[in-house]
Amino acid sequence: MAARLAVTLALTPAVILAVILIFSSLPQPARATEIGKREGWVIFESEKSYETLLRDLSTAVKAEGLVVVTQAGPTQAAAARGISIPGNRVVGVFNNDYAVRVLALSTAAMIEAPIRFYVTEAGADHSHLAYKRPSFVFAPYVNEGGGPLLRISAELDRRFAAIARKALR
Repeated sequence: MAARLAVTLALTPAVILAVILIFSSLPQPARATEIGKREGWVIFESEKSYETLLRDLSTAVKAEGLVVVTQAGPTQAAAARGISIPGNRVVGVFNNDYAVRVLALSTAAMIEAPIRFYVTEAGADHSHLAYKRPSFVFAPYVNEGGGPLLRISAELDRRFAAIARKALR
């Protein structure tokens, strides 16, 4: 009995080490980091709170004659599950005039509408505003929509830049 206990005790550290090695070699969930530079993206830091930036973004969208079509984010749903995560919201922006014009040029391109802004909380008084340039979003459809789609994309690039400027002031 004493011999079996000694073998069991001797194996315990080896077993523990093996378990640690096995679990540490399994894929781990990715750690979220701040949004870094990406092709086609425009990213701003703001000293506004997340809630203030969201409110100011909505006001700026309206001022530019566009409409908030969709909003989605995991923050409130996570809180309902007892999980606390930083504020995170995707805001889809477009209007019917652009929808009709894009559809006349490329039915497939409409899968990209609404084009989205992305607001993330980076601290109590710090947030980020990001979006993909509309010209980048619509680039895959230029072979169908040609010059007119390029012009629409350029219009939207200017409007999205104006929205960002207004939201960030």
